[in-house]
Amino acid sequence: MIIVVNILQGGFRNGVTLTNVILHYYVFNLYIIIKLFIRETKLEKLEKLRKNLVVRIVRFLFSLFFLLLIAVSIRSFLFEPFHIPSGSMKSTLLEGDYIFTSKYSYGYSKYSFPFSPNIFGGRIFYTPPKRGDVIVFKPIRNDSISFVKRVIGIPGDKVQVIEGELYLNDQKVERKQIESFFDYESSHNIPRYIEILPSGKEHEILVDNVSNKLSYDTPIYYVPNNRFFVMGDNRNNSLDSRFPEVGFVPMENIIGRVSMVGLSFKLGKVDWLPFNFRIPIALRLDRILHKVA
Repeated sequence: MIIVVNILQGGFRNGVTLTNVILHYYVFNLYIIIKLFIRETKLEKLEKLRKNLVVRIVRFLFSLFFLLLIAVSIRSFLFEPFHIPSGSMKSTLLEGDYIFTSKYSYGYSKYSFPFSPNIFGGRIFYTPPKRGDVIVFKPIRNDSISFVKRVIGIPGDKVQVIEGELYLNDQKVERKQIESFFDYESSHNIPRYIEILPSGKEHEILVDNVSNKLSYDTPIYYVPNNRFFVMGDNRNNSLDSRFPEVGFVPMENIIGRVSMVGLSFKLGKVDWLPFNFRIPIALRLDRILHKVA
């Protein structure tokens, strides 16, 4: 107190009035209050921003989870896309096709779901495939890959190929030749036919007489219960039920029925890529949303 009085007295002696001291005192306090207010306001804003950021992150993660849930549900229960990497289904499916597979056509098995969880055996809501259906399935010897083939034999059928012609239950399946298919990979024309199954269902096949002779003449195959005999439409260039690597397809290994081609790209080789790797070089407009018969 003595110090304050001395300062004031000293100040008065130097021409500083009590009013000035009081004014400066209140101005200083007002300055401190404003600084504290600004500081508190900034802290409040930072806290508000932090809370808003947390809310936005939570909303984003929830939206992402919701979208993933929708995508997984569609993929598991409705449609699943697949890519055609080989020519075993020419001319029905071409290399570079992206197809949609109906998951509900034959019911559901563990292979209907991502990572094939072993949650149940067999199929639920099962409707058996028909002759002529194009299906996606997991081969019994290697369920890490997926194959696309056409159902030819159903349980109880007797199947054989003699000199490139299909026999079902000792009856030769009718076929009629149409315009040849030019294969750009091998640079030659391949005989093309319309094959007519006993049900009346028609589809195109290629029968290349200079290709795999092992698939040109086969033994008799008796299709067991809950199994299916499948073949590629490119008959002599297809790894299918005629070979032990694939064999008969169990009903639970079927993923779904191919319904349409979504997109299709013409593939071409690039010199600077190794292993004759091919990349999309053109979009096949005529195959977009092309129905698969």
